[in-house]
Amino acid sequence: MAFLNRSCRAAYRKCLAAKLSEDSKVSLQLSPWPCSYFDEPVQMEVTGLPPEQSVELRSKLTDSKGVSFEAFATFCSDKNGHIDLGRCPSMGGSYSGIDSMGLFSLMRPLVPHSRLTKRDVSAPLSVDIEVICDGQVVAQETLERRFMADGVQNFPLEGGNIRGSLFVPPGPGPFPAILDIPHIGGALTELRASLLANKGYVVMALAYQGYQDLPKVLRKLDLEYLEEAVAFLRAHPKVKGPGIGILSISKGGDLALAMSALLPGISATVSINGCNAATAFPIHYKGTVIPPLNIDTGKIILRKDGLLDVRDGLPDPMLEENQNSVIPIERASCHFLFVAAEDDRNWNSLLFSEQAAQRLRDHGKDNYELVRYPKAGHFLDVPYMPHCPSSFHPAAGAVVAFGGEPKAHAEAQVDLWKRVQQFFRRHLNNDHSEWKAML
Repeated sequence: MAFLNRSCRAAYRKCLAAKLSEDSKVSLQLSPWPCSYFDEPVQMEVTGLPPEQSVELRSKLTDSKGVSFEAFATFCSDKNGHIDLGRCPSMGGSYSGIDSMGLFSLMRPLVPHSRLTKRDVSAPLSVDIEVICDGQVVAQETLERRFMADGVQNFPLEGGNIRGSLFVPPGPGPFPAILDIPHIGGALTELRASLLANKGYVVMALAYQGYQDLPKVLRKLDLEYLEEAVAFLRAHPKVKGPGIGILSISKGGDLALAMSALLPGISATVSINGCNAATAFPIHYKGTVIPPLNIDTGKIILRKDGLLDVRDGLPDPMLEENQNSVIPIERASCHFLFVAAEDDRNWNSLLFSEQAAQRLRDHGKDNYELVRYPKAGHFLDVPYMPHCPSSFHPAAGAVVAFGGEPKAHAEAQVDLWKRVQQFFRRHLNNDHSEWKAML
């Protein structure tokens, strides 16, 4: 009898779901819609449900490599048959509790150890969202997540020695400029640069390795290459001087610190989970060589899940034998924003950031800010970028852990994006009044 009752209840639920779908009373409402910027929050509501109805919401996208990312969460409608993701807690799934953007930032790849890739930022990324009741889709929408605002221009950098892309906002300018330096591997990544151009910056997304005719393996990096990029930006007719900003992450961090210390024309530098010493390969500049830290392979751990934990493979830069690798940032005249994720498993970002700050203090300087995110991992990216806890590491030649608790990491990305913009507004002298009105 109990089995019959369960069967009847299951049949009733399926009939109810089918009826909901046929009547088309259930509505999934997204705002903004049908498109929004990738770094923009979305309000999501479901109406037309029966009171206290349990439903599942699913989100899905496919990136430039063909990898699908998905998230799902279970909700219960209120007495009016309404679900507002900004107020209603998820009862389980990819996340629990209230998180209005959980179906975006907490997506997971169906191919393990994948990081979301978007190669062509001129085209939006489509996110499919479904409302499911007992296996039946009762409402669905597709939202396009854009990267470039109308009028923003993207120019490939093909002349001269530098390689990358230049994003220029519409209008006469002049605009403050930012040089965006990628992580280890050094290939071109345009997503962050395109979103910053929407805010009223001329942004160069720079590649330094493994892109077009750039070498796939770097034995050294001549800082003159980065000097040419700085000179190009400062000379651009739509760039407002006198100095530019640098935005960097991971391996790009020590390159950004070296540029700040040794090159003129830099006013503000952001280092996200970077190192205060040269890493991976030596940095050369006008006869000066900064050697990289030597990896201690004995401190690399193979975890039970098969991932490498390389966090402690990079030694303490302040040990006497490593002093020649430390970047002399006390020479810099710019302002610094050091960002450290405390659960970074790529390397000890907090130690490196604290040492950089201490070095400035030891030289009587206070031209820095230090921001810490306790449960965030290595790849702190733009808001609502799916968390990447593990991925292939080109330097290690294997899949490594990058750390981070998903929800805390997502919150850190939202907070950091605001801080980065505030930092550049403060030190690149731009009030953005025209862009605030436009966006």
